[in-house]
Amino acid sequence: MRADARKNHDHLLAVAGAVITEQGVDASLRDIARKAGVGLATLLRHFPTREALLDALLRTRFDELTATAGELETSSSPEDALVAWLRDCVACTHEYRGVVALMTAALEDSESALHASCVTMRAAGTRLLARAQDTGAARTDLDGTDLFALVAALAWLGDQPALTPRADHLFEVVTSAILTSA
Repeated sequence: MRADARKNHDHLLAVAGAVITEQGVDASLRDIARKAGVGLATLLRHFPTREALLDALLRTRFDELTATAGELETSSSPEDALVAWLRDCVACTHEYRGVVALMTAALEDSESALHASCVTMRAAGTRLLARAQDTGAARTDLDGTDLFALVAALAWLGDQPALTPRADHLFEVVTSAILTSA
């Protein structure tokens, strides 16, 4: 990609990230383009669909979560690694309101632009869960799909203004249900 095209691409992503953080994943593409100072056609040249735009925004964050899981596997106890990764994963879902529904759908749709990064991120969490299970630190009747569903449930709490004050407490409740030593 040419330097000027990369600069425009990065600018569009930065603006889209800010708008989607504020308005959620259903933010108007026209509004994103207007705030970026370009026409809708320019935005669509870079990102032909909403999903392509979200993939570009989220892939970096999902890759970071995957890398974090790898680092936690070698630097933390299985229990601490799982809890830290869960906390990071839930925080990521709060960054872009409404993203959990897209992530859940992308896991089932191999044609989705988000599919590969969601599958990779879920696999990273599954490895942390399996590691904790192997040491007896986590329940053995859970799998990666269950773990992802719990992340989705915790993310939903963050999208409910009346429940937001309870989110940290409920995170602790959920993690204590996953861990055997809690």
